[in-house]
Formats: sequence, structure tokens, C-alpha cells
Amino acid sequence: MDTGGIARFARARRDFMRNKLLYLMLIPATAYVLVFSYIPMGGLVIAFKNYNYQAGIWGSAWVGFQNFRFLFLSNKLWFLTRNTLLYNLTFITIGMLLEVSFAIMINELGSKYFKKFFQSFMFLPYFISWVVVAAILQVVFGYEVGLLNNFIEAMGGERFNIYSSAKYWPFLLVLFRVWKSTGYGSIIYLATITGIDQELFDAASIDGANIWQKTRYITFPCLTQTMIIMFLLALGQAFRGDFGMFFQLIGSNAQVLETTDILDLFIYRALASTADIGMASAAGLYQSVLCFVTIMVVNGVIKKTRPDYSLF
Repeated sequence: MDTGGIARFARARRDFMRNKLLYLMLIPATAYVLVFSYIPMGGLVIAFKNYNYQAGIWGSAWVGFQNFRFLFLSNKLWFLTRNTLLYNLTFITIGMLLEVSFAIMINELGSKYFKKFFQSFMFLPYFISWVVVAAILQVVFGYEVGLLNNFIEAMGGERFNIYSSAKYWPFLLVLFRVWKSTGYGSIIYLATITGIDQELFDAASIDGANIWQKTRYITFPCLTQTMIIMFLLALGQAFRGDFGMFFQLIGSNAQVLETTDILDLFIYRALASTADIGMASAAGLYQSVLCFVTIMVVNGVIKKTRPDYSLF
């Protein structure tokens, strides 16, 4: 008899009985992950089949890697993958910089009422849908009725059509993305800052440290672990674009796809025109594999250099 296994089972049983309420609270989250994340993974088999609605998933014919030929023969795979990765890295980098900066700024505000108001004001854009953001973009930059074009014309200039100028869109996409997500992302860093031992700041004040020195030598080092963890979690979606944002702001505007096309938009257009479920599944699997390899490599590097900061 495996006495070690029996002992482990007994410890697990005692731990469960001691913390059974916590385990019960974990059930909804566990069920959500199982139903929406793990069970659907069985559908990845569609990527290797010629899916037929009547035959179903398991009755459809195997075609091997034929569905992947769509991506590799399109001559746009590298361009789309590069665009998706660069956009996400830009969103992560600039977003994290602004989130940390605003979290530190909010924490340093003297009035608690102004602090709450400023935090709520920053958090508000997160609840605005991309449909509304697209309408705001049209009101501000529209060619015929846009406020900016009306102002330029009133000043004696000529109107310009931003929806036919691809060079402006990378900046606009980054601008709207960080405007919408910075307030939400700063909450995590603000919570980390409030958890720092106040005695560290008091001791620094006694030693004559100013606010910048406290931020550099106390606040920022204490935020490093949280920043690395958030960076790793964000890398898990490095090859998946924000479809809601790109679809609502860009859609199928071929005039700006030169600088804005990403894998998700390309897959959507192909699926809308061909209704090939197998191709769409193959493209999703391609993205998932890239995300998995990226986060494993980066986490492995961090684990070698700073083991305490790795995810696993």
C-alpha cells in the first residue's frame, strides 16, 4: 500500500474540511473555465477536417493540414502576424507605462475626494463600447461633419479624409486603446501601491527623500513583480488582436488595411466570404500556438533570471 499517497490524501481532506467555504466559492470560477476554456478545446479537431454541418465534428472527413494552406498560400501571413504582434506590443508597452504612471499620480493626490473623482473619471472610458468610440471618431474626424475638419476649414485650410489615409491609423488606434484601458489597468497597480508598507515611506521622509526618490527607490521596485506578471499575462494574447476595436474602427475599409490589417480581421473577412469553418479553426489554432510558444519562452527567460517573478 502506498502510504505516501494515503498521507497526501489525508492532508488534502483535512485542508478541504478546514477551508471548505473557500473551495465552494471556487466552484463557479472553476466551472466557467472548464465550460468556456477547456471543453471547447476538443473543437480544435475541426482545424484538421472538412467540416460538414450534417456529419458533425466527428463525422466530417479528415483533410490533415489542408485548412492551413489558406494562411500560408495567401502571401499575407507574415504581414498579418507582424502587424498583430507589433500592435499588441505597442498596446502593452505604452499601456503599462501610462497605467503605472497614473496609479502613482492618483496615490499621491492629497484629497481623498478628488482622488476618488479622478479615479472614477479615468475608469469611465472602459465601459464605453467600441461602437460608441467609432461614432465619436466619426464626429471628430469625419470628412463632411467632423469637428476637426470644420475647424480646419474655418481657419482657411482644406478638409482631409482620415478614412482614406492609412498613415494616421496606427496612432489613432494606440490613442483610443490606451484612452479606453488605462483607467481600468491602473487599478491593479494602485492596489499594489496601497499595499506597500507605509513605514518605508515614513523612514524615507525622515532621511530627507523627496517624492521622486520615494517613487524611484520604494514604489517602483515594489511594483516590478506586478508589472512582470501583468506583462506575461498580456503576452498570452500577443497574437490575438482586439477584434471589437479593429472591426468597429476599421471594418472592411480597404484604403487603410495597409497599416491596420491583423489576423483577426483577415480571418473574419475570409470566413464571411467562404463560410469555411475549418479554415477559421485552423487560423485560431495558429494564433493559439504562437501565443503559447511566446509566453512559454518569455516565462522561461524570466524564470532563469528572476525565478520569483515567473508565472510557473
